[in-house]
Amino acid sequence: MRSCYITLFMSMLVLTGCENVLDKTDLTAFNEEQVFNDSLLARAYIDYVYDQNLPTWPTGDFLKCTDEIMGETRFFEGTVQTNTVTDFGTAVAPNNNYGKIRSINQFVLKLPTGSLSKRYQKELIAQALFFRAHRYFELVRLYGGVPLVLEPLDGIGDLAKDEAALPRNTTTETFRQIVQDLDFGIANLPGSWTNSSDWGRITSGAAAGYKGRILLTLASPQFNPEDETGKWQAAYEANKQALELLSANGFKLNNSFSALWFQETNNPEAVWVTGYNNKTGDQIQKNQGWDNSTRPSYLGTGGGSNQPTWELVQAFPMKNGKSISAPGSGYDEKLFFKNRDPRFEQTIAFNGTTWHINANPSYRLWTYLVDNKTVEQKATSTGFYCRKAIDPQLATGAVTNSGGDWIEMRYAEVMLNLAEAACGINRLEEAYLQLTALRKRAGILPGPDNLYGLEPNMSRSQMFEAIMLERQVELAFEGKRFWDLRRWKKFETVLNGKRRTGLDIKLKTGKISASAFAAIRESIPLDSAYLNYFDLAPRVLDTKYAINWLPEYYFFALPPAALVNNSKLLQTNGWPAGQFDPLK
Repeated sequence: MRSCYITLFMSMLVLTGCENVLDKTDLTAFNEEQVFNDSLLARAYIDYVYDQNLPTWPTGDFLKCTDEIMGETRFFEGTVQTNTVTDFGTAVAPNNNYGKIRSINQFVLKLPTGSLSKRYQKELIAQALFFRAHRYFELVRLYGGVPLVLEPLDGIGDLAKDEAALPRNTTTETFRQIVQDLDFGIANLPGSWTNSSDWGRITSGAAAGYKGRILLTLASPQFNPEDETGKWQAAYEANKQALELLSANGFKLNNSFSALWFQETNNPEAVWVTGYNNKTGDQIQKNQGWDNSTRPSYLGTGGGSNQPTWELVQAFPMKNGKSISAPGSGYDEKLFFKNRDPRFEQTIAFNGTTWHINANPSYRLWTYLVDNKTVEQKATSTGFYCRKAIDPQLATGAVTNSGGDWIEMRYAEVMLNLAEAACGINRLEEAYLQLTALRKRAGILPGPDNLYGLEPNMSRSQMFEAIMLERQVELAFEGKRFWDLRRWKKFETVLNGKRRTGLDIKLKTGKISASAFAAIRESIPLDSAYLNYFDLAPRVLDTKYAINWLPEYYFFALPPAALVNNSKLLQTNGWPAGQFDPLK
C-alpha cells in the first residue's frame, strides 16, 4: 500500500516539474527505499509537499466576507448550512486537508529509515511539519478541534476503517500539536537560505512568524472569550521571538510599500512566499492570476474584480495620520483622495488618478458617469479598482502570464502581530513602536510628538482598535481582513445590519458637455476637476439584503458527509445535534 502510494506521488511529481534534474526521468520506476535514500528524490518529495500546500493569491467567499470588496455570499445572507464549509474532507485525496496531511505523515515516518544525514533529515522533516501545522491550523480555525492524525493510516478492510475513525481532539490539543510541529521547524531550519534556487523555502523565522500568527488567533476573543492573560503572553513571546529571528537574518520592512510585491528574490519583507513564474518550455508555467483578474478588464484580459468599497476608501487615515473623522484631520469628502495616507493611492485606484499601468506611467483612470452611464468600456461597480500588487510594467498582452509572487506573510504582519500581542499584556509602548515604524515607512507625517497621527496615551481597548485599523489598511486585499473580523468576533458590531457602498462620481452635464470635458480632462488638475465638474453620490451595493452574519459561523459545522463517514465525530456546538465544544 505505501509503496504504491510513493509510486503515485512520484508520478504526480513528474507532472509538476519541480526539479530540472527529474524532468527527464521516469520516476514511476523508483520505490520508497530509493526515495528515502537519495537526497534529490527526498527533496523532490518535499517540493511536492510545497506544491500541494503553499497558499495562493486570495480568492473565494471569504475574501468577499469583508468590508473591503463587494460580492454576494451566503455568509452575509445568513443562509449557511451544515454542508457549506466542506474543507474537512471525507476521503484521502491530494486536494483535501487530510489527503495532504497523509502525504506529509508518510514522509515524516519513512525518511528516518533512510541513510541521509540526520541533519539533512531534520531539515526536510521540519519543512514537512511546517505544512502539517498549516493544514491543521486551516482546520482548527474553521471548526475548532479536529482529529489529529500523526501517522499514515491504512485504508483497506473494515478493521482499518474502524481504526481510522478517530474522534475530534480538543481545540487545545489541536493547537498544542500545531505549536509542537512549528517548534521543530524553528529549531531545525536555517534562518535564511543561501542558494538563490531555495528562494521561498521555509526558514526558522517563517516557522516562528506562523507560530506567532497562530497563537495570536488562540489569544483572540474567538478562542479566548475570557481574555486569559496566559494566552496573550504566549502570543507575545512567540511574536517577539519571530521578529528577533527574522531581523537577525536580514528580514525587515521593504523600503517601498507599493514596490515590495515586485521584488521576486531576496525581498526582505517576504517571510513566507509562494513563487510563481511565467516561463514556458522545460519548466511548467505557473501564473498567479491576481493581476489579470483584478486590473480593469479593458487594460488586460481579466474582469476588474476585487473592487474596493467606499467603506475601505474611508478607512485610510490622512497623511497626518488622523482618521478622516478626527478633529483637525483636514478631510474634505469632495476631495476624498487629497492628503491621504500614501498607502491609499498605492492600494486604491480612483477616478482621475494617474496610474502607472501597462508600462504607461502617465495613464489616467476615469470612472465617472455621464447621465448615469459609465465612460469606461466596462464599469467598476464601486467606482474604484484595487491597484495593490498590479505590476505597472506588464504590457496588455502579458497580463495573463503574470508571475508575481504571493507573499502570505510579510514582515509587516509580524510587526502587527507583535503589537497586538503586546497590547494584550498591556505593553502598550511596544505596540506604539511597531505602529509608528509601519506608519513611518508608509510616508505618514511624524507630527510634533513623533506618533505619526496615533493618539497619545491610548488605553488597552483603544490600542486594540488602532491595531485593527492599521491591519485593515496595511494588509488590505491580502486575505487577512476576514480572519481578523472573525477571530475578534466583530462581524456583528462592524457589519451586521449594514450594506456596503460604492461611490458614483457624476459629471455635471449642465455645466459642461461630456465631449468638452473629455477634451480637457487630461490636462486639468484633479482638484479642479472634482470641485468644478463632479458630484459625488454614495450608492448601496448590497441591494438584496443587509449583512446578517450569525454567531454560529465563528465555528462551522462539520459537513454531514464527514459524520456519516466517521461515526465517532461529534457535531460542533451551535449546529443541529451539536455536542462538541470548540472552546475546550
